[in-house]
Amino acid sequence: MLISGGLGLTLLAGGGAAAYHYGLFSDIGDPVSFGKTPSADSAVSTAADTGSAPGVRMPTGPKADFVRTSRLPDGTQIAKTTLTGKKSGFTGDVWVWVPKEYDDPAYADSAFPVLISLPGGRGYPTNYWGTGPGLGLQQAVSDGVKSGKSLPFILVMPVHNADTKHHFDASDIPGEPKMGTWMVEDVPDFTKANFRTFTSRDGWAFMGSSAGGFGAFKHVLKYPDRFKAAIASGVDIVPDSPLWKGNTQAMDENNPEKLAAKLIAAGGPDVYVNFQIGTKESGRDKAERFMKDYGKGPVHTTLQVIQDGEHNGKSYVRGMREGALEWISKVMSAPTPKPRPAPSGGASGAAPR
Repeated sequence: MLISGGLGLTLLAGGGAAAYHYGLFSDIGDPVSFGKTPSADSAVSTAADTGSAPGVRMPTGPKADFVRTSRLPDGTQIAKTTLTGKKSGFTGDVWVWVPKEYDDPAYADSAFPVLISLPGGRGYPTNYWGTGPGLGLQQAVSDGVKSGKSLPFILVMPVHNADTKHHFDASDIPGEPKMGTWMVEDVPDFTKANFRTFTSRDGWAFMGSSAGGFGAFKHVLKYPDRFKAAIASGVDIVPDSPLWKGNTQAMDENNPEKLAAKLIAAGGPDVYVNFQIGTKESGRDKAERFMKDYGKGPVHTTLQVIQDGEHNGKSYVRGMREGALEWISKVMSAPTPKPRPAPSGGASGAAPR
């Protein structure tokens, strides 16, 4: 069959598969909603008025407007919205993926752990973890859930920098856009508004690669009362943006080495950092030095060595499959399904995770 359209004449075969592939019948760009989100007038829901378990924060609203950007073979989808941060004043795009379990009625009253996923490079105007499933992050989580090695994380994937010309060290650099506030205030607030999340830090973590890895473990060290763990891949160890312009005090406030020393002196709370380094990239010595100097007391560090791994997302997702996802899942809170109905004449039991 021949169809004429914006792509010219296209030969369709296989029951229209080619047409879908080329976007003639695609639903990419359509509105998406995840679960049931209260209206903008909703107050914070509590366990008492929702029937949810203690420690579960139901979506507070206002509801964001999402559009679909990708579909995975299992039917899950990646969607995007534009967020203007109330606290940072910065406007940027955020991509979100939720696992199949999120829409399972058995988990309707359960919170889900959140993994804020940060890209390397410029990280603007896109986040390569969210622009499509090609790097395999979403599939790695799905496969990990099936094998029992990963929690069903909500992946929240914001832009990491404010423009294409500079890197902002995931920080509020004086006189520059407040990218630190965007990451640790506005993005979590947005997530709480739209999704069922945990009220404690046990449900909040970061992952990131390269510059995003720096942001990931820096945020956990700086705000251990809000975030518990980070997977930091191919990571920078200290702030190095030229935008600091020698402002040593501000740099020290965002330096993981200084932050780790402060946390150790305070005696906690405990945080967990998994460094991922490929054998075909540099930086392992820096990560190991940080682990030797600061991996003590409340700062728990591990190293995932990726054999033949390079400085790219594909290698880091492989490392996550080989151990990092299982590692972080052991220190984070898991969603809890509703108990199964008791069989006739038998005892009731909980559904498997």
